[in-house]
Amino acid sequence: MKVLAFAASNSTTSINRALVSYAAQRLQALHPTADVTFVDINDYEMPIYSPDRQRADGIHPLAQSLFNEIGAADALIVSFAEYNGFVTAAWKNIYDWMSRIDQKVWQDKPFVLLAASPGRRAGANVLQTQELTAPFFGMDIKGKFGVGNWADAWDGRTLTRDEDRDGIEQAVSGLLA
Repeated sequence: MKVLAFAASNSTTSINRALVSYAAQRLQALHPTADVTFVDINDYEMPIYSPDRQRADGIHPLAQSLFNEIGAADALIVSFAEYNGFVTAAWKNIYDWMSRIDQKVWQDKPFVLLAASPGRRAGANVLQTQELTAPFFGMDIKGKFGVGNWADAWDGRTLTRDEDRDGIEQAVSGLLA
């Protein structure tokens, strides 16, 4: 199983980066032959999407590259940072570019939807918006989990609360069903 994993955040110290890495480790513990590839969305920084720019220059090659990476994967694990109740501007721009290639950005791949948040709501808004739009953009959700109160949940290398560890384990095991 080829799995593409990333945090939908351009922060190099993103808590969502830590969460997606932990989730991938848990998947590999459950399925040792899982081949996980991590991408950094900073490698896909593009000008702000506009129809005018697309008409003038076509689809940005970095958008096509990430779209192809998604297409080559058997499954995805993505952890979404929540900025003001929605996805980050950096991710939204990449997503907007890829949606011009094909509205089914996620290409009907099995998907684990995650979020980490410093607040108690555990990225509830971003998880909800992604889940609501999933059918329109080809996201086949097999697991979903949010970790809140991150400072209490993470000790710098692992999740500290049983309920968070169990939630991640259940979410990634959805890819094995």
